[in-house]
Amino acid sequence: MHESIAELIAEGPVLTDGAWGTQMQARGLAVGACPDEWNLSNPQAVEEVAKAYVDAGSRVIITNTFGATSFCLARHGLADKVVQINRAGAEISKRAAGDRAKVFASMGPSGVMLMMGDVTPDQLRDAFAVQAQALAEGGADALVIETMSDPAEARIAVEAARTTGLPVVACMVFDSGKDHDRTMMGTTPEEAARTLEEAGADCIGSNCGKGIEGFLPICRRLREATDRPLWIKANAGLPKVVAGETVYTQTPDGFASHVPGLLEAGASFVGGCCGTTPEFIRAVGTVLKGGSSHPVA
Repeated sequence: MHESIAELIAEGPVLTDGAWGTQMQARGLAVGACPDEWNLSNPQAVEEVAKAYVDAGSRVIITNTFGATSFCLARHGLADKVVQINRAGAEISKRAAGDRAKVFASMGPSGVMLMMGDVTPDQLRDAFAVQAQALAEGGADALVIETMSDPAEARIAVEAARTTGLPVVACMVFDSGKDHDRTMMGTTPEEAARTLEEAGADCIGSNCGKGIEGFLPICRRLREATDRPLWIKANAGLPKVVAGETVYTQTPDGFASHVPGLLEAGASFVGGCCGTTPEFIRAVGTVLKGGSSHPVA
């Protein structure tokens, strides 16, 4: 385990942040627009999101760089801005964090399929390496590879991220199969843990794909499969479309009431993914400090 990860978790479970996309949409980001580009054109709004989580008690925040590989940015005509967008994303979160939080820079899926031959492993590795290096140059304290479905892509991303020398977190999405306990590629938590550990991830986990109650068995199985610290970021339930709008019906207190179960299952880092807000993070923080939350509705 990287010593900086060990230092963070030495004092107990670490509160991370919540969703970014929905928070940016609330500040005017159009659906379908490139969120990452706001690092250049609207950095103040991005910093507001980051600071809201720091103010809510997050000890670790991510960056607005989830879709900032050259492959994702190319769809918006921004492939030539990879370095600027990622470096700015790290710098924005660092400003918001100050000395109150660490910045674990976000690296999401490339959007291209290895198994379909869309891209070669070397091309993918190069793209992730460029992103990781730019994030490191921007001052990131660590890198978090998240929302991965393909273990081969996740492995390549971890290997590329490790070239920076920064700690690396790697997370998969388990939302498929009869019991919703496999990735879209059919990978189990046990297989994912083995692959990510072999690739050199300092911390292993899961994010997105389901509400927090579905993360309890996933967390237990990851804990049984690895001795690495576990990073868990659940959605605020599954979204529903109400009057044409996407709505998450989970409440902050309802979400936070599941946190003790996650801690018992072995989670070291706890936060939220899609649909969660600073209020969710504040509620989780209350539980982590030994407070209570209302029972699950």
